[in-house]
Amino acid sequence: MTDHVERFHAALMVLVGHGHVKQRLIEAFEDHLADIHEHDLPKPMQQSFAELRRDMHQVSPLNGEGAIRASVRKMSLQDASDCAARIVGLHAKLARQDDDSQRAPAVESGDEMRVPPFLVKSG
Repeated sequence: MTDHVERFHAALMVLVGHGHVKQRLIEAFEDHLADIHEHDLPKPMQQSFAELRRDMHQVSPLNGEGAIRASVRKMSLQDASDCAARIVGLHAKLARQDDDSQRAPAVESGDEMRVPPFLVKSG
């Protein structure tokens, strides 16, 4: 999953860069997210990413342009901004899940927290 976190992070770096929002959205999705399949993401993100992918491929391409470029070209500025914001939200969810999966689980014992026995270093 860390690879996906890095790819979403790279897309974010493009989105916060210079240039028109539509151009940044095209570059971010084409270069970093287009080949991610929703079933490769955590279950809670799959629907949102599938909807984003659908929106980014909504328009049939003309004159050799790709579907992503054609779809974004037809979007209003507000729609393009909304797609960029969805990418930011998906990155945040993915990063939180990745962070949670890397933490050692703590087990509550009464009012105190204790480390599970399998994580305790033996003598």
